[in-house]
Amino acid sequence: MIYLRQAQERGHASHGWLESWHTFSFADYYDANFMGFSALRVINEDFIDAGQGFGKHPHKDMEILTYVLEGTVEHQDSMGNKEQIQAGEFQIMSAGTGVTHSEYNGNSDRKLHLYQIWIIPDKKGLEPRYEQRLFDAPQGRQLVLSPDARDGSLKVFQDMELSRWALKKDEQSVYTIQAERRVWIQVVKGTVSINGQKAGPSDALAIWDETALSVHADEDSEILLFDLPPV
Repeated sequence: MIYLRQAQERGHASHGWLESWHTFSFADYYDANFMGFSALRVINEDFIDAGQGFGKHPHKDMEILTYVLEGTVEHQDSMGNKEQIQAGEFQIMSAGTGVTHSEYNGNSDRKLHLYQIWIIPDKKGLEPRYEQRLFDAPQGRQLVLSPDARDGSLKVFQDMELSRWALKKDEQSVYTIQAERRVWIQVVKGTVSINGQKAGPSDALAIWDETALSVHADEDSEILLFDLPPV
């Protein structure tokens, strides 16, 4: 089964300084059919005005991943981290027993564009922790998150993997899915066809009860592929 979650069907919040698109129920957006997918709880695509951002706020018992597409995030947290996250970088934070942080657009002359993704951890009460990493420029399939932090990936406390996959126009490949696993594909840019289902920028595909995916790039494209546990 492949379900297309079209970009324009997502929840939308406009706060003047912030335009946010919610894949799953979040804040004032509620849809009982979109409360999450497997271990994924939040996928927000945010556009933040220059110099604006989120003041200090708390989190608990959640793996919080940020992928910066354009601009720079100024991050501060209760663990003592004060960092800049540049375009192309991934940052993960285990909220665990509790953490507060703030995130601002570090540029005074352009918008910040990012994905923020919340993943439900496999256990509660983890010690809060922070990591960020700039991977090589997107090429082929790169492992970004894994439970064992192998091949230079960031560690996540969940039985899942996240790959960033860059595809050239007309490139085609196959992804094999292990029994009972679920897959979520988020299209970052370009247009792809997954088992014949076309998806464009900011679209997503929820996939279950499939054994393999035939991935074709209709143009130069980038996708995030989450390989997730059964519900």
